[in-house]
Amino acid sequence: MSGAAYCGRFAPSPTGPLHAGSLVAAVASWLDARAAGGRWLVRMEDLDRPRCVPGAADTILRQLDAYGLVWDGTVLVQSQRDGAYAAALDHLKAAGQAYPCACTRSQLAAAPRNAEGETVYPGTCRAGLAPGTTARAWRVRVDEVSACFQDRVHGRLCQTLASEVGDFIVKRADGLFAYQLAVVVDDAHQGITDVVRGADLLWNTPRQIHLQTLFGLPTPRYAHVPLVVNAAGQKLSKQTLAPALPESGRGAVLAEALAVLGHAPPAELQGAGPVALLQWASAHWQIDNVPKHPIVAKRAT
Repeated sequence: MSGAAYCGRFAPSPTGPLHAGSLVAAVASWLDARAAGGRWLVRMEDLDRPRCVPGAADTILRQLDAYGLVWDGTVLVQSQRDGAYAAALDHLKAAGQAYPCACTRSQLAAAPRNAEGETVYPGTCRAGLAPGTTARAWRVRVDEVSACFQDRVHGRLCQTLASEVGDFIVKRADGLFAYQLAVVVDDAHQGITDVVRGADLLWNTPRQIHLQTLFGLPTPRYAHVPLVVNAAGQKLSKQTLAPALPESGRGAVLAEALAVLGHAPPAELQGAGPVALLQWASAHWQIDNVPKHPIVAKRAT
């Protein structure tokens, strides 16, 4: 892909500052874009308003800048795009691809689970709402056809949505639009050609491909990079009390992120700052060198 055609993105949720795990995802997407001579955009995925922390978006942007991860263009903010998501949902409704659902979590507690521990929707409301029930959410219909894609790290992967996910939510019971819908709409809106993100989102991809197909949108290339986990094997996150990226020693932290991605800097760059490290890494970036498996963080304390 030519540099002029490549467009990547980093899309954090402003639920807190960046930590070592989110830095790895940001660095991977930045390097893939820069090595290709392409553009790198930042999107704030603040759909889940109750979980967002005031000031976290500004903190994240300052952290990216401090670690040398300069972005192109303006930052897209999902909470300002409800109109675009509503139009997309209307399109699905008009095509008969979305339907209202009255199910509660307690009603679905006995439903089967897939390999990722998610509820496989049993189709309770697929044929219409039961008498006396009220619509809570909106779901998109899926079929028995396998959704396949070639991940640039993990190879060819397939998922049969009907049996492994079921009809999934595109508008939540609390009135907020679901991540799956918003990310597809925004990737198309921003002209994203390449999605490089953490492996925790690997099995979201078939759902997004299904929506892209329904909307007649192009499917980006995907690459899912290894998660950084703590000593207990838990993904670094706000919930697992992952510490924020430090204000000092940024070069050492960035060098660790590059090592996680299979691009440990050479000895002569020991003690180098972010600019020098990223310049070296962008010149040597090879997606084939990125490992598939989670990495235990040295600083996950």
